[in-house]
Amino acid sequence: MEQLNVGFAFCGSFCTLSRGLDALEQVAARYTRVLPIVSERVAATDTRFGNAHDFMREMERICGSRVIATVEQAEPIGPKGLLDVLVICPCTGNTLAKLAHGITDSSVSMAAKAHLRNGKPVVVALASNDGLSASAPNLGVLLARKNVYFVPFGQDDCQGKPTSLVSDFSLVPRAIEAARRGEQLQPVLLGAK
Repeated sequence: MEQLNVGFAFCGSFCTLSRGLDALEQVAARYTRVLPIVSERVAATDTRFGNAHDFMREMERICGSRVIATVEQAEPIGPKGLLDVLVICPCTGNTLAKLAHGITDSSVSMAAKAHLRNGKPVVVALASNDGLSASAPNLGVLLARKNVYFVPFGQDDCQGKPTSLVSDFSLVPRAIEAARRGEQLQPVLLGAK
């Protein structure tokens, strides 16, 4: 295992949470410490995709650490220098907007703000139905932002959901390694499906 402290945050793209858990498993198998983080919405919402409590217990099992689920719990990430890299997987359009505009009203956006203050990388795995519409300006802002890197993404259903963008979560470990070198994993745009 490689010595690295990774924060792994989940936002409320509920249909992609299971793919996010697969990516978390890959990351936890590779690095010595993985700190699980969830948005308040993920922590409190049972959906047709699963029970919130069960999801968080699975994260804790994988990481061997308690889930951070509040702004207050996430705030020390920066001052204490707890992480080398922060992954947000999945990152919703809502969280994308918060990151682009410096809004820190959730556990995930606070984790990102606290971590970015230390000049360390944030790796974003996008999952947004409006990535090519309302969220597009925020995506553009963050593509140009220092220390923010994206897991390569593309349209997941260009006929049925023409504005939807989703990252290839299997590329999260490679995106982490590229971000640690200060590089964006290429190609950032994947072919449409």
